[in-house]
Amino acid sequence: MDDVDRRIIAALRTDGRATNQRIARSLRISPATVGARIRRLQNMNAMRVVAVSDFAALGCKVLLAIGVQVQGRPAPEVAHELAALPQVFVAHLVTGAHAVEILVALHDLDELEAFLLRDLAKIRGIGSLAAGIAAQVIKYDFDRAPIT
Repeated sequence: MDDVDRRIIAALRTDGRATNQRIARSLRISPATVGARIRRLQNMNAMRVVAVSDFAALGCKVLLAIGVQVQGRPAPEVAHELAALPQVFVAHLVTGAHAVEILVALHDLDELEAFLLRDLAKIRGIGSLAAGIAAQVIKYDFDRAPIT
């Protein structure tokens, strides 16, 4: 990845619907070059263009980070089952005090109770949880994410 690739990606971060022509004009290269580089970057899994929704626009007012200790079952199995829950938007296998960490978006505190007591209670292998509600989001940068 060279400087031109990084500048194309930066342009798409600013406006994911920018045309090859507009990007080419701003970078002073041809639209064909922009298109070829975007295809190459996508084929290399170096980038993809996606729509990102705002939590508030979706009605989610509660963001929750949960550390999960796993017992009696392989952590990857528990992580995959947690990741399948629609409220979970990030699931990681981690080192440290917990085997799994998840990030959860919920509409309100009533949904929080249902999520903890109904949805998580069904998952075998959860030993304990350490949950924290986000009081204020200081930074939430989606410029980098696993593609594969």
